[in-house]
Amino acid sequence: MTMKSRRQAREYALQSLYYADSIKSPAGENVARYTEEFKRELGELFPFCEDLVRGTEKNLSAIDKLVSTYAKNWTVARMSAVDRSILRMATYEMVFSPERTPIPAIIDEAIELAKKYSTENSSKFINGLLDQLKKERK
Repeated sequence: MTMKSRRQAREYALQSLYYADSIKSPAGENVARYTEEFKRELGELFPFCEDLVRGTEKNLSAIDKLVSTYAKNWTVARMSAVDRSILRMATYEMVFSPERTPIPAIIDEAIELAKKYSTENSSKFINGLLDQLKKERK
């Protein structure tokens, strides 16, 4: 698997998580809605994308507790929906995913997503928070 294609899978997962967060519906429903398009676009990487979305959703309350612990002077609810979705997905991948992607790769991908979809300050905020969170991986 190439990094570019894994990045694309993460982008699709982010879109689903962001959309679900915005309309307050389960993210899994969004994957189901876009399944054919996602499968066509991602091919063999669709299961990776689906795992990011469903795993993030399944562990959401534990993820939000972890993010809140490390987000000094911030609540998860106060974060922008994009930043919140990026942090949730990266936290799932770092702490809960069985895949064991190297932590520096996860953090780099989250920063790149923030640069592309959010603000310069967001990428710095996400980097700092995920850097602290990396000690949670068991």
